[in-house]
Amino acid sequence: MSLVGDPLRVGVTGHRFPAEVERLQAALERALDRVELAFPGRRLVAVSPLAEGADRLVAQEVLGRGGTLEAVMPLPVADYTTDFETEQSKAEFARLLDQAAEVVVLPATATRNEAYEQAGLYILDSSDVLIAIYDGKPAQGRGGTAEIVERALQRNSPVLHVKAGNRRPGTTIPTSLGAEQGELVAHNL
Repeated sequence: MSLVGDPLRVGVTGHRFPAEVERLQAALERALDRVELAFPGRRLVAVSPLAEGADRLVAQEVLGRGGTLEAVMPLPVADYTTDFETEQSKAEFARLLDQAAEVVVLPATATRNEAYEQAGLYILDSSDVLIAIYDGKPAQGRGGTAEIVERALQRNSPVLHVKAGNRRPGTTIPTSLGAEQGELVAHNL
């Protein structure tokens, strides 16, 4: 049982290339307000792999509220950064990584997909609350957001779902859910 004052670990999963980021940030603020009301007096800790999109949005918001960051690396840092295509993205990743109070590099796996699945499961297993920024559709790959959310719901864990469109298949072009973009749905909280 957690006591008031203990850190409240907020895990994140979600899409990498979100559209209408301002709407998502507003929803994320509402989500974290709700978390802070449900768990008063607890210091927030973002548990994030710091990929583009959802992972960084949550990390930045928690840091902005005076919380801390636990960065979860699915791969060794030098290998992981090859997944970020632009120099701007790599610089943002490095800046956030430098702000992390703790960096966890997970054990090696046979494949990249297994590494990402392992990271998702680590985040789920080590978080008190999960924030999922995604479209609600089935996972596109092993260990994808929908799979992690489904496991969290099966455990009756608190999940805050911020509705967000995914990228167009095979591209980094973000899509919006239109009127639903940025809606907040709470489960078990």
